[in-house]
Amino acid sequence: MFSGKKSGFVAIVGRPNVGKSTLMNQMVGQKVAIMSDKPQTTRNRIQGILTKEEGQIIFIDTPGIHKPKSKLGDYMVRIADNALKEVDLILFVIDAAEKMGTGEQYIMERLKSVKTPVYLVINKIDKVHPNDLLPLIDHYRSEMEFAEIIPVSALNGNNLNPLIQSIFKALPEGPFYYPSDTYTDHPERFIAAELIREKALHLLREEVPHSLAVVIEEYKERESGNLYIHAVIYCERNSQKGILIGKNGTMLKEIGRRAREDMENLFGTRVFLELWVKVKEDWRNEERLLKNFGYQE
Repeated sequence: MFSGKKSGFVAIVGRPNVGKSTLMNQMVGQKVAIMSDKPQTTRNRIQGILTKEEGQIIFIDTPGIHKPKSKLGDYMVRIADNALKEVDLILFVIDAAEKMGTGEQYIMERLKSVKTPVYLVINKIDKVHPNDLLPLIDHYRSEMEFAEIIPVSALNGNNLNPLIQSIFKALPEGPFYYPSDTYTDHPERFIAAELIREKALHLLREEVPHSLAVVIEEYKERESGNLYIHAVIYCERNSQKGILIGKNGTMLKEIGRRAREDMENLFGTRVFLELWVKVKEDWRNEERLLKNFGYQE
C-alpha cells in the first residue's frame, strides 16, 4: 500500500545531559532542539523529522527523565512518560563515560513496563577506550533485554548511519506524515524562543539557567521580508535579572547577538531582535504561568 516506505515515531529518552538533543539534531541534519552542557535543557516534546529514500522517521526528543523538584519538573517527566506510550521505537541514550547509576536504573524500570522495542544507544564513545565498551554493554544487557545495542558519538557523527538504517528496518510500512522538506513540526516562533534560551544557557552561570523562560511577545514579517521579533526573558529574582542584563547591558546584548545570528542562518532572512528581561517569582511552581509560558500538555 505504501510502496515499501517505512515511517514511524521514535522517542529519545535518557538522563539529563547524555546528548539526546545533539543526537537528534545530527540525525535530522538540522538544529531542531537546543543544546547545552547543563542538564534539563529540553523542556518540551521536540519533534525532528528525517526523510530519506527509505521513508520518514519522526524523532521525539524528550526532557531528561529525573526526579522532579518543581511543577515544571513534574511537567517534564510527564512529557517524557507520555512519549513512551505513543511511539514505534525507543532509543535509550546513555553516556559511555558514565557508570550505570540510579538514574539509569530508574529509567529502565519504566522502560520494562512498555511493550515498545528499546534500543540502547551508547553515546559519547569518543570519550572512552573501545575496550571499556564491552563491560558496559554486558552490564546493561544483564539488566534488561534490548532490541539493539549501538555505540555512537553524536557530536562527531560516528556510527549514526548504521543507527538510522537499523531504525528504518524496525519501523512499519506507512505514509509520510510530513512534507519531505520539513525537519520539525514546531513553528518558527517556538524555535526563536528556544534559540534565545540556548544562548542564555551557554553564557550564564549555574544558578540562573533553570530559572529562565522565554516568551515571544511579537513575531512579525515586515514588507521587506525581514523578521521583527520581540521577546521577553523571564527569571525568578531581581539578582538574576541583573546578571541577565549585565554591566551596561552587555550580557543581554551578547545573548541577542548570538540568537539573532542563529535565527538568520536558520530562517534565511535578516532578523531584528528586541529582548527584555522581567521577573516572575517562583514561576516554575505556578500552574498559570507554566501554561502562559507554553508548558502545557
